[in-house]
Amino acid sequence: MIRLFDALARDPALQLACLFAAIVASGWIILVRRAASRQRATAAAEEMRLTELLRAQNEMQGRIAAMAEVFGARQAETNQAINQRLDGLTQRLGQSISEQTRATHENLRRLQERLAVIDTAQTNIQSLAKDVVGLQAILANKQTRGAFGQGRMEAIVADGLPTGAYQFQAQLPNGVRPDCIIRMPNGQPPLVVDAKFPLEAWNAMGAAANAEASKLAAQQFRRDMEVHIRDIAEKYLLAGETQDTAFLFVPSESIFATIHESFEAIVQRAHRARIVIVSPSLLLLSIQVLQALLKDQRMREQAHVIQGEVIRLMEDLGRLDDRVRKLHGHFTSAQKDVDQILISTDKLVRRGARIGEMEFEAIAPQGPGQAQAPSAAAAERAVESRTGQLKLRVVDED
Repeated sequence: MIRLFDALARDPALQLACLFAAIVASGWIILVRRAASRQRATAAAEEMRLTELLRAQNEMQGRIAAMAEVFGARQAETNQAINQRLDGLTQRLGQSISEQTRATHENLRRLQERLAVIDTAQTNIQSLAKDVVGLQAILANKQTRGAFGQGRMEAIVADGLPTGAYQFQAQLPNGVRPDCIIRMPNGQPPLVVDAKFPLEAWNAMGAAANAEASKLAAQQFRRDMEVHIRDIAEKYLLAGETQDTAFLFVPSESIFATIHESFEAIVQRAHRARIVIVSPSLLLLSIQVLQALLKDQRMREQAHVIQGEVIRLMEDLGRLDDRVRKLHGHFTSAQKDVDQILISTDKLVRRGARIGEMEFEAIAPQGPGQAQAPSAAAAERAVESRTGQLKLRVVDED
């Protein structure tokens, strides 16, 4: 160090260098101290910030805990509400599924019933188709077709009239046999009913391909009907043997309607020939009218029987009236006797009451100066005499 000081003393440049080094060292120390103070200030600020961060962290943890508790409660409530809703939804779904199942079973049952009805209808349709085929086979033949029309007419007549009021295939005085005769009331001639079925011309009109064919078929139909009308008028209208009017039975409502709509000339010709064209419904109506007439005739025939029964009924009624009047007389006499008995009992009750209300006078004792008191027998006679007078007086009052 001595040597260093000596060297510094001898060398000014070294002194300047040392001075500069000292100044630099002093500045460095000052900078170091300032940096240290800054570090200390920064550390204190960082410590304060750390403290604040810790406090904020604690507050945040408290808030997070509170929020976690709130969220937990809300989550529990939410879970409970969700569970309740799920239970309700499950119950509703179960009820809905049960209802849907029941409705499905009901629909299936109804479907089965309808299928059974459809099967039955299909069976009926098949049988009806067979019947239609058989009917076509019947109608294709004239004889079977005539038997069909006659059978339908016979069924209507047999259902509407009593046995004995009609006869099928009866022979007339001229030897012909109409399909049916109906016996009229009051000894009138019978009514003739004959069934006709002009099917060939009718089918030809329906199957006509053009106007000309339809016209020819209509002419043929008109001729067939005119032939039937003429045959009935000539064979079955017999003066004094049958009615002057006969029925031409057409066993088809459609043919009957076509005749009256499109063949007015046939209807007029039948009227002039005193032939009435009837369908099944019109024949049934006519049979009902005849049934009423026959019923009226039977009632007229049985009128004397009814009158006899009414006379006997009136006789029985007269005897019943006499017996009722005698019984009424007996009851009246008995009632009068009972009334008289009640009057007598009322009188007895009133007399008893009056006797009970009666007061008897006591006999006063005599003094020494008076006459001697009467004996007991005399007193008893006096009482009896007074009682007898009292009784007589009461009777006179009544």
